[in-house]
Amino acid sequence: MLPGGLMVSAPASGTGKTTVMLGLLRALSEDGLAVQPFKSGPDYIDPAFHRAAAGRASFNLDCWAMDAPLLGAVAAGAAGADICVGEGSMGLYDGVATAGRAGFGSSAEIARAMGWPVVLVLDVGGQAQSAAATALGFARYMPDLAIAGVILNRVASPRHARLVRLGMERAGLPVLGALPRRGDLALPERHLGLVQAVEHPDLEAAIAGYAAFLRDHVDLAAIRAAAAGGGPARPGRLPAPPGQRIALAQDAAFSFVYPHQLAGWRAAGAEIVPFSPLADEAPDPDANVVWLPGGYPELHAGRLAAAERFRTALAQHAETRAVHGECGGYMALGAGLIDKEGRRHAMAGLLGLVTSYETRRFHLGYRRAVLRHAMPGHEAGAALRGHEFHYSTILAQPDAPLAAVSDADGSPVPETGSVRGRVSGTFFHLIAAEEAA
Repeated sequence: MLPGGLMVSAPASGTGKTTVMLGLLRALSEDGLAVQPFKSGPDYIDPAFHRAAAGRASFNLDCWAMDAPLLGAVAAGAAGADICVGEGSMGLYDGVATAGRAGFGSSAEIARAMGWPVVLVLDVGGQAQSAAATALGFARYMPDLAIAGVILNRVASPRHARLVRLGMERAGLPVLGALPRRGDLALPERHLGLVQAVEHPDLEAAIAGYAAFLRDHVDLAAIRAAAAGGGPARPGRLPAPPGQRIALAQDAAFSFVYPHQLAGWRAAGAEIVPFSPLADEAPDPDANVVWLPGGYPELHAGRLAAAERFRTALAQHAETRAVHGECGGYMALGAGLIDKEGRRHAMAGLLGLVTSYETRRFHLGYRRAVLRHAMPGHEAGAALRGHEFHYSTILAQPDAPLAAVSDADGSPVPETGSVRGRVSGTFFHLIAAEEAA
């Protein structure tokens, strides 16, 4: 039996839900609870912050890319915990509109699938009783989704808090906390959102500060009492590994791997051998496959270009065994990467891909790929689901397309990935394979 939980969400991005989430995870952990964090949607940065706050790996739950059995398998990672806390993405009901389904892939759908009530974080700056109308609309939009209550954020004064509370009382919505306005609670950001957890200048102190702030202004007992649900009843299996011994690039340039993928690989008995291209380390010579995840290769392009030992060993591996790259890893397998200043850096050269950050273009969204060629772990013809998020522009993509790729609406996209011999790459981050009919 899995523990009950809550979804921390908001009407929109930028309301402060991530700092509330981190403070809540740490405060509940300090109270002696084993807290299992989750992230709704395809986010590969927030889970690392969750892990730092709760001391347990955080897993993504995604109702566009995952079927119900896989959702259940991922949710089963909460076994042994006392409470689950999920963090929403964007606004509570925001998702894709596939086949006329508004909100498909939304945090609300994950909360409903898990049976979790929602804690709604509201930025009440610039309004008072009117905030209750917003909250009431969110409570009524999906009648079968429970709203546990609201946390008021960026409250200007005690009088402001009293006025907002009066509105919530009239709307019949519990106020679980009121957070005074503080400018020092924002996490640092860059073009893909928050900086990575490992790069935060003083993450432990920041999280401890969020926890103390919530403890002073939020009713933690009421939040614990509101937890409900337990996840889907029939879990399936986690993703299978692409090999039994996997050399996995892991450093500041390559760090974006969905935690449920790694959990699935390990559960199947695969051995994951990390190495650092930035430290000019060679991948394990006995690995079946080398896997280069996404990350920020554009910030380290000079060091990657100078990593001769890494590049030589990678080329040697590719002569007899598989190499695969996702997004940043795909770029690093290419012929060249042009940074934002316009300097071209030679990459591994195992594919002909050339990408540029001088000419920036935003790529964001779910992806469905039907493989034209095999890639590690999947045969030709397999249908995969994933997510793309980067700012690079393709200047050359001369190799054979790896897949026919479309967005969530079924429209083709040009980021088809590439394959050359035993080397393959995609711009999307793999989340799950579709089960064959």
